[in-house]
Amino acid sequence: MKLFSILFVLIPLLGLCQSEEYKNMLKEHYNDFPTISPEQAKYKLNSNGVFFLDTRSKDEYNISHLENAIQVGYDDFSLSSVRFIPKNAEIIVYCSIGARSQNIGEQLKKAGYTRIKNLYGGLFHWANIGYPMVDSEGNDTNKIHGYSKDWGKWVKNGMVVY
Repeated sequence: MKLFSILFVLIPLLGLCQSEEYKNMLKEHYNDFPTISPEQAKYKLNSNGVFFLDTRSKDEYNISHLENAIQVGYDDFSLSSVRFIPKNAEIIVYCSIGARSQNIGEQLKKAGYTRIKNLYGGLFHWANIGYPMVDSEGNDTNKIHGYSKDWGKWVKNGMVVY
């Protein structure tokens, strides 16, 4: 019980370990689109009726993604890829840092989806906290696609691959 109490306090604090430099970089790429913290999103990860949409490329997704996330892409995103999702369903979009997913979230909102949030800090922040990811085979992994050397520098926890 004591261990549970300690973890209950410490896990949310891990999100605060995000560097000021990373937070400032995110401010440059985010607008007022609603976000959800990794801590809040983790509790919803395997909930019924909550859809996690990975807006990265198939190559990025295959290296690692959130369990049960649906890869919808960015450059090739089409609303037809989400037509099975009810317009009032809870949707959490994410990408590497949250910029691409924010754009897809805005497209979904314009299409009539009403409950969309962007994963704050993206998969990089998720990995930095040490939250679980899976590869294309569904196996646990600590690998993460860095998108490019310039962007991969933000991953502090996990093995960056390109």
